[in-house]
Amino acid sequence: MAAQKQGQTLVSVAADTSVEEIRKILTRDGGVIVKNFLTKEQINRFNAEIAPRMQALSPGSTHENELVAAFHGSNTKRLTNLVTHSPTFRSEIIEHPLVHEVCDLTFLQESGTYWMTTAQVIEIGPNSQAQPLHRDLENWFPFIGMGPAGPEVTLNFLIALTDFTEENGATRVIPGSNHWSDFEDRGTPEQTVPADMNAGDALLFSGKTAHGGGANRTGDEYRRAVAFAINPGFLTGEEAYPFLVDLELAKTLSPRVQRMLGFRSQYPAGSPGLWQVDYADLGDHLKL
Repeated sequence: MAAQKQGQTLVSVAADTSVEEIRKILTRDGGVIVKNFLTKEQINRFNAEIAPRMQALSPGSTHENELVAAFHGSNTKRLTNLVTHSPTFRSEIIEHPLVHEVCDLTFLQESGTYWMTTAQVIEIGPNSQAQPLHRDLENWFPFIGMGPAGPEVTLNFLIALTDFTEENGATRVIPGSNHWSDFEDRGTPEQTVPADMNAGDALLFSGKTAHGGGANRTGDEYRRAVAFAINPGFLTGEEAYPFLVDLELAKTLSPRVQRMLGFRSQYPAGSPGLWQVDYADLGDHLKL
């Protein structure tokens, strides 16, 4: 574990650290780096699987809102629907034991269930400006006003597929910002620290934590990561997976991944069930 004082840097832990310790640091600082989350072999295989799609993508955003387009990045590529594009992603990355151990500990008691809101490869190209600071819970506006007392509504896993450095656009985080009283205050760049990581390391951070992609000041480096976020089953995610992922492919996935993608019903705490068909589980209707 890093020796620096809390709030001044991001703590790094080994991959075999207990989930309770990881969750403790995550709750305290708003983020934690897990070393060697993926192996080099997994990274190489994943990169090979997405290579054709990434090559076909043009950098920049097609969003009509200028602020959103700037948020996406003018020289940044974002590849979504990774469940379809990558067997490694759907069978190993989102099935990673630590993903479910952390999510179970984070969401089950308070929310009862969880699913995946989005998953994407984010590649920040050379000479890119820093992304505006933000909190991921801003997708669900009422939770901004709840501040630190509100529930955890999203947990993000950002896995470095290349080394992350301050020069090539390492994600910048404000440790401790998950405890600020005013979540409309996104902080300033001067308050951030870079998430320096080796390829294969993962940054786990709370939806309450202020962060943003860093500026890529290099002339020839591409900073690539795979990011996926988990939110409670009572909230709508970003990607409409049942309309993106072929049903026959979904049938090959484990029941928990099927539920994470919306092919099975959600059962939040205190609810008889959501996302159902005739008050029965969607999975039964789809004959999964």
